[in-house]
Formats: sequence, C-alpha cells, structure tokens
Amino acid sequence: MRETYRYLTDIFTTLVDLNWRCSLFVFVMAYAVTWLFFGAIWYLIAYYHLEDEAWTPCVNNVNGFISAFLFSIETETTIGYGHRVITDQCPVGTMLLLLQAILGSMVNAFMPNKRAETLVFSKHAVISLRDDKLCLMFRVGDLRSSHIVGANMRAKLIKSKQTQEGEFIPLDQTDISVGFETGDDRLFLVSPLVISHEIDAHSPFWDMSQAQLEKEDFEIVVILEGMVEATGMTCQARSSYLTEEVLWGHRFSPMMLLAEGFFDIDYGAFHHTFEVNTPSCSARELALAAARLDAHLYWSISSRLDEEPTLAEQATKQPDGSSADSKAGEPIFTVGEMTDIQEQSALGELNGSITTDQSETEA
Repeated sequence: MRETYRYLTDIFTTLVDLNWRCSLFVFVMAYAVTWLFFGAIWYLIAYYHLEDEAWTPCVNNVNGFISAFLFSIETETTIGYGHRVITDQCPVGTMLLLLQAILGSMVNAFMPNKRAETLVFSKHAVISLRDDKLCLMFRVGDLRSSHIVGANMRAKLIKSKQTQEGEFIPLDQTDISVGFETGDDRLFLVSPLVISHEIDAHSPFWDMSQAQLEKEDFEIVVILEGMVEATGMTCQARSSYLTEEVLWGHRFSPMMLLAEGFFDIDYGAFHHTFEVNTPSCSARELALAAARLDAHLYWSISSRLDEEPTLAEQATKQPDGSSADSKAGEPIFTVGEMTDIQEQSALGELNGSITTDQSETEA
C-alpha cells in the first residue's frame, strides 16, 4: 500500500514480528546508543569545565569518558551505586538528567499500544446488489503477518433524530447489523475481508434511495476489536464514513490472485472500487417490486391452468354435447370402442389443437 509509516508508528509490534536475531540486535542497540549518547554529553560537560577550579562539577567523581558512560547507565537504569552523584550547582546537568530519565522510560515502554495502526479500513463504503439484495459494504484488512485473535466487528449509524412526540435527539446511535445474529461479525482476518450489511426491514437504510442518500447527513462508525497474537494485549481500531464517502452503485475491486499453490494479495487495490448496475430505488421499493412480480407470475400461471379443459372433462362429454352427470345426478359410463376419429380428436386436445365442428359431428 506504500504506507510503510504504519509499521514505524507501531514499532513495538514491528520488532516483535521480526526474527529473534533482528529483534535482539535492535533492542541491544536501542539501549547501547542511548547510553553512549548521554555518556558523551556528560563527558563533554565535565571536560569543558575541567580547568576551571572555581566551577562546581555537575557530577562528582566523573573524570573521564568511562566514568561518564557508567554514570549514564546508572541514570537510565536507576542503579545508583552512590560513588558518582549529580550536584545541585549545575542547572544544565539537572535538565540533562531529566531528559535522559524520560527518554529511558520511553525506550523501556516502546509504546506497545499502536497495533491498530496496521489495521486498515477502505476509504469508501459502497452500496450495491449482492445475491439480489441491496447491501452496504466496506473493506478491512491487516497488514501484518501476525493475526488478530478473536476479532469481531461492530458498526453504528450516528444521525440526528426527532421522535414522534417531537423530541429532538442529536447524534442518535443506531446499531447496524454486520452478522451478529449469524456469527459473521466474528472475523478470521488472514486476508482482507468485505464486511456486508444487508439492507432489510430492520436496517436504518430500508427507505433510503440514491437520491435521498445525497441529501442525508450521517456518519457510519465501524469498530474492530481483537487481541494481538504477538503480545496478548487487546486493541481496537476505528474508522468512519460520512455521507459523501458512501458510493451508491459501486463494488470493491478484487485483490486476491491465485498463484502456484498460494494466493497473492495485491494491497494496491485495497481502496479501489468500480461501478456496477444497481437500482436507484430504496430497498423497500425493490422488495415491493419483486413481490409484485412473484404475485403476477403466480396468478398468471393459475389462470392459464383454469382456462385449459382437462382430458377427463372431455371424456365425460356425450355426443350430443350434454354432460355425463346430467341424468339423475349419477355418472354414466359409455361402454364401447373409441373410433379413429375420437382418437384423433383426443390427441388434438392433448397437443393443444382446436377441433372443428365437423370433426365433432362425425364423432
């Protein structure tokens, strides 16, 4: 993604993810460099006033570079042997002592709370069809090889609201389902994933069309939580999408390519989207249109079946056109052989052909 600064921001996890030789070398050099750097400054202060007999030294018993280096180690590691001690007659030495103590604490801590810097979200959210249903989607990925354990996703819609009683609620928060009921909100983040929210009757976007989206004013906040595999600490990454950052009729570009025996992931396409054919109506209108179409097909098929006479009804008709059950309400069975003309007539009925009046008279 050409965003290497993310690894430098989370330097602690970067070092933990390295192999043990590189990690050991970096940790040793981090301490050694700071000790040598401040030892050299302590030595320069002592050397500068070495010939001034009236000057009170900043640190007692510092008479060379080795002793200055040992005092630097004692200051940063709070060992304090007692032989070399700072005096209160040197303001420069006091300021340097404070600076080294603060820097030493930072080196010890290495700020191990920046793991979320390498959890990235797409710059835009998109709305398009997925399995014939409108869905709100965004993409999330992890740049590191070490995984987030027990990752789960949450999303909220922040929008002002007015109740039916006239109460105005600024920045009202509404949950956006990203698979809590089905367990899809629990992620196995080994590769970039597209998180999908199906816009159904329970969604806050149920009545929102493309034209209404451009007029709305809201913010979608997405939260990813999990435990860092390398350190066992919990981290949380957040992002948000404003109205102008939600693209209607777009879909995310594919990132995974199948290579020889493995998948190759192109993070350069992480934020890319492309346009697709998407209805501009709301999800409610789309569902109503689908319901009308299903009802029309159902009634049209039923009416056609009712219009076509069955073979049994044709067989029960008598030659004079009267029904077989017209006498005394009891069925009359005709015994005899069916003539050739009757056979042709029955075959014509089965094939959907129309029998002429002459054929009926002959029958």
